[in-house]
Amino acid sequence: MRTGTGVLAAVLAVCLALAGAIWLWRGAPLKPKETTRELFRGITYQQKIKQSPRPMVLHILTVNLRAPGIRFLVTPGDPKAEQPLAARTTSQFLSEFHLQIAVNGDGFTPWRSNTLLDYYPHQGDAIAPIGLAASQGVVYSQATDAEPTLYIGRDNRARFKNPIGGIYNAISGNVMLVEDGKPTTLADEQPQPRTALGLDQRMRQMMIVVVDGRQPGYSEGATLTEIADLLVEFGAYSGMNLDGGGSSTLVAEGLKGRPEVLNRPIDLHIPNRERYIGNHLGIFAEPVD
Repeated sequence: MRTGTGVLAAVLAVCLALAGAIWLWRGAPLKPKETTRELFRGITYQQKIKQSPRPMVLHILTVNLRAPGIRFLVTPGDPKAEQPLAARTTSQFLSEFHLQIAVNGDGFTPWRSNTLLDYYPHQGDAIAPIGLAASQGVVYSQATDAEPTLYIGRDNRARFKNPIGGIYNAISGNVMLVEDGKPTTLADEQPQPRTALGLDQRMRQMMIVVVDGRQPGYSEGATLTEIADLLVEFGAYSGMNLDGGGSSTLVAEGLKGRPEVLNRPIDLHIPNRERYIGNHLGIFAEPVD
């Protein structure tokens, strides 16, 4: 009897989740509008729409690294632990550390995403980033040969591959997309949700680009080649790809400090669902005058 009750509860949970997914899908705007607004001092947000080669909704943040009040934070981790991070959503990261901007970071392990009854991690589960990671001078994940890394100093000087001085904040990706102002040679993949970071030639501006995907008729994602081209289009001289797919999430502080998800993430095939992930890149900023 108890086994039968457990199975019934599991089936009911799946049905409710599917019903919720359908409701979210139908309730979402199918015709997004282009917009530009200054979110915080030194931070501008754009939402752009492309229809070729497929529907794409793009979210672009441009950050003036020299603007007063700008500071960065990579998710802190425990350098003594084999799995130094506790899984949280990007919105939870923003709220916990009272940030103004947060975006998903590096890939992580262990991870699986099968169904609502079979995925990992859940909130608080132990995980480890794949590449080098450091938060406020504490390195909690070591580098691998394959992983490119963005280093951000205490003074906001930012550079890929090599730190300027000692390591302060560092976050890794899986491939360099842009070098010396040109897209790198990449193996083209299927369109997916993507998150990428870029720096201009003078390394005074940072670009954060998120492309929604896996949502037919709304936004179907970008290939690696396409996200590289987008970085160059928005002014990047160098740039790397971060974790994507269901991890791609961009969040800003909204009214009364509540997180406002700027893009339309999709996890476990459910639009607007945020994934529990490893590390993130956060930004402190001042209000617009």
